[in-house]
Amino acid sequence: MKEVKLLDCTLRDGGFVNDWNFGHANIVNIFERLISSGVDTLEIGFLDDRRPFDINRTIMPDTKSADKIFGKLSKGDAMIVAMIDYGTCGISNISRREETFIDGIRVIFKKHVMKEAIDYCRQVKELGYDVFVQAVSITSYSDREMLDLIDLVNELEPYALSIVDTYGLLHQENLLHYFELLNHNLKKEIGIGYHSHNNFQLAYSNSIDILREPADRMVLVDASLYGMGKSAGNLPLELISMYMNTCFGKNYNTAQMLEAIDINIMPFFRKTPWGYNLFFYIAASNNCHPSYVKFLMDKQTLSLKALNGILDSIEPEKKLLYDKDYIEQLYRTYQSTDCNDEADIKKLAQCLAGKPILLLGPGKNMELQKEKVLSYIEKTKPVIISVNYIPDGISIDYAFLSNSRRYVQLGSRLLELSDSPENAVRVIATSNVTNVKERFDYTLNYSSLIDLDAEIIDNSFVMLLNVLIKTGVRHAACAGFDGYSYHGDNYFNADMDYQIAREKSQSINQYVKDTLNRLSGTLDVEFITDSLYQR
Repeated sequence: MKEVKLLDCTLRDGGFVNDWNFGHANIVNIFERLISSGVDTLEIGFLDDRRPFDINRTIMPDTKSADKIFGKLSKGDAMIVAMIDYGTCGISNISRREETFIDGIRVIFKKHVMKEAIDYCRQVKELGYDVFVQAVSITSYSDREMLDLIDLVNELEPYALSIVDTYGLLHQENLLHYFELLNHNLKKEIGIGYHSHNNFQLAYSNSIDILREPADRMVLVDASLYGMGKSAGNLPLELISMYMNTCFGKNYNTAQMLEAIDINIMPFFRKTPWGYNLFFYIAASNNCHPSYVKFLMDKQTLSLKALNGILDSIEPEKKLLYDKDYIEQLYRTYQSTDCNDEADIKKLAQCLAGKPILLLGPGKNMELQKEKVLSYIEKTKPVIISVNYIPDGISIDYAFLSNSRRYVQLGSRLLELSDSPENAVRVIATSNVTNVKERFDYTLNYSSLIDLDAEIIDNSFVMLLNVLIKTGVRHAACAGFDGYSYHGDNYFNADMDYQIAREKSQSINQYVKDTLNRLSGTLDVEFITDSLYQR
């Protein structure tokens, strides 16, 4: 006969939001509210022997630490469980079940270590615990691999085997396929669990499908208060409990859950929100690890179309196993579109020959010290080249574009200027930027302008300096290249600021200084406005 149960994982999965630092008072209140709500299973956190004991955190080095935090609290009718990421907690750190507050242990593991992880689960079971086998990244398993896992699990006979949709990739038909595979082949005494993530906003509907699916066994769904959890968040406990009360005759006390959300969870949400957003949608829609998306978005050089193009090129076996060196190489390859720019360099050199050059950047000093800039323009009548932006109130001759994202943002402005012959702007673009219509006035080879040894290989200012050297320019004045500060506020337009420039501000500034020193004598740079790059 089918039995449905509800597991709360707030204190464990929710800890990805706050590094498990809930605070002792919050931990106790959340625990007691959840016990009062009547959840069947309550997960109290991670066991991880790499982390020291901290009474304020729900990531603990051993079972004795869990006893120190929770040992004096009442379990009510709930099963109390903890989670271990296979390889992070030695078996010596786990006391026998009768010696600890914990009733069950959930072991998560990736596909390539399934045999070793199942053997570890066997050792945990021998200590008396109810064992939950948690197959993370379930979408990485083929049917054959899933059946191999089921064979191992049937031999082990754990409390449950869980479908873990680590990156929120499952749609109904895929989810039910995995469920049917488990339900048909698992021994009946082994329960089936489901742990969802909300990247596609499907955690609630998928969980309903799992609960409604015919099965002659125990079926367990994971949820957390207000969906608190890693990335796009989890199934909201308060929603699924209400559904289970209505449709399965359960009697969960949602009022207790709402009290915990209001008092204990919302302060964390206001500080670090979780839930559906564009970032996690992109990761899920490309069936890939979110760190790939973060790496590419942090570059702040790619349009979403270009970003998706790179993600689409990831080899299937690499999709869910993040490899920083691999994605860096894909990024460089994508950006380094083959381009013979010899003719365009020659043509540009002829246009710039013998003329004063003024480069304009989008730093705040372009506005704060605008009179200096206007005075210089009036005095020298320079050829003006702006970098990845177009200034207001100053007519430019060229726009240098090395960033697909900035090009998309400037598209309408460039179109507007092209319709006005007296203000026509010629575009110098690097080959990684794709024009939406006709070719750019000048297209330059991206790979010949970047610095592969730099922390940020495609600094737009340095790239333009390399262009000037290629065209024979010996002197350039600069305005609006302020350099970066940790506290941000680096651009006159706040929408242009980005996190990585703040985090790496000191090293970026030093890199540009070093570059200017290296170029000295070949290309002399004069700053019209104040800059942290000045030597």
